[in-house]
Amino acid sequence: MNKAKTVLFALIAASTLVGQQPNEKSGPRPYQVKPDLENVHYGPHERNVLDFWRAKSDHPTPLILNIHGGGFVQGDKTTVPALMLRYALAHGISVATMNYRYSTQAPYPAPMEDGAHAVQFLRSKAKEWNLDPDKFAATGGSAGAGILMWVGFSHDMADPSSRDPVMRQSSKLQALGPVDGQSTYDPRDITKLVGEETAKIGPIVRLVGLEAGQKPDEHYWHLYEESSPINHVSAGAPPTFMYYSRPMKPLPVADTGEGIHNPRMGYLLKERMDKLGLVCEVHLVTEYQSKPPTADMFPQMIEFFVRHFKQK
Repeated sequence: MNKAKTVLFALIAASTLVGQQPNEKSGPRPYQVKPDLENVHYGPHERNVLDFWRAKSDHPTPLILNIHGGGFVQGDKTTVPALMLRYALAHGISVATMNYRYSTQAPYPAPMEDGAHAVQFLRSKAKEWNLDPDKFAATGGSAGAGILMWVGFSHDMADPSSRDPVMRQSSKLQALGPVDGQSTYDPRDITKLVGEETAKIGPIVRLVGLEAGQKPDEHYWHLYEESSPINHVSAGAPPTFMYYSRPMKPLPVADTGEGIHNPRMGYLLKERMDKLGLVCEVHLVTEYQSKPPTADMFPQMIEFFVRHFKQK
């Protein structure tokens, strides 16, 4: 990143309140930058809503969709990172941020399908909202990262024969920016990566509709396999920029939070994508000297998006 961009982003970071950094346990909060559109329904459920900021441009703009974290059971669209939002808008990129159904309201595949449907809805608004439908990226933390990877790696949900014009739209993303993301939700894989305790945490159990203490049977093991983004990676998967806010440490992990947001999740995905000749970068907090580290990380991620948009 050149010096001018570094100075610009330092000013943006300085104007951003600490309280507006992403927090999975946060509820709705006021935005520093007011959206052009708020609580637009992209689906029938009360949580199927999104907010939208239109970048100033005479030409159709790229779009970054933010998907919040919270273990699939909490969190809100208003935790969109203010640093990312301001930088994207300053560089002619529009931004949307969405809610989705919690797993306690509708287990897998509902949260992932909501992510895909939001992409289809936004693409249906391309002309009206001045968006370039061929330049859609997504970022988000933890559960949101898992959703966007699942959407990005899964087959296109477009149904050309649907009577619903939204469902005829593509659900494909052209670039991914997961933060502290899980490449797998399969407890067997998680146990091998970071330990059994992490594999037994509530969000993993509830994602597929299990109750606490309930043992998975063949049906639930299938759901775990299907919910894991890494199992959907294939030729043509979008370029992926992964960021982890924790450094790589020797096992065992200190706690399940360190386990479920562990960089080993990213390196597992990178190994799979490397074998297919796909672009996957894994970046750790230790690479960045800025405070907060995201003051350098988000510009790098967005520049990664733009670079790969141009290569399409």
